[in-house]
Amino acid sequence: MTATITEAGGTTVVWLDADGPLLAGEQDASDVLSEAFSTDADWVAIPVSRLVDGFLDLSTRQAGRFIQKIINYQLSVAFIGDISAKVDANSALRDFVRESNRGPRVWFMATRSEFEARLDQISSKDRYP
Repeated sequence: MTATITEAGGTTVVWLDADGPLLAGEQDASDVLSEAFSTDADWVAIPVSRLVDGFLDLSTRQAGRFIQKIINYQLSVAFIGDISAKVDANSALRDFVRESNRGPRVWFMATRSEFEARLDQISSKDRYP
């Protein structure tokens, strides 16, 4: 897995490359965890272009299983990219994204700069419940 490591808001972030393999299930989450642990990252930033078709269809449970595995290992995950058309078309996804973005561990951000700005705004006690 190819990734870039940066720091934002005092937090280490591993950025998965946009052109890597598509991510879908728990095994893919394990691969992401391995990459994050090898870099001591606190956050994993995943371009939405890396998600398989149907990942954001909550009825498939792919997103839930993937995210649960990541947060079970005390990491946080941000999905970076424009998903507004999918959110507009699906009220369950809209609610999920809104609630996720209210919390400290799973975010959906349209751009990298939006994600980094949010990391800069929060304190370390807010990051990790």
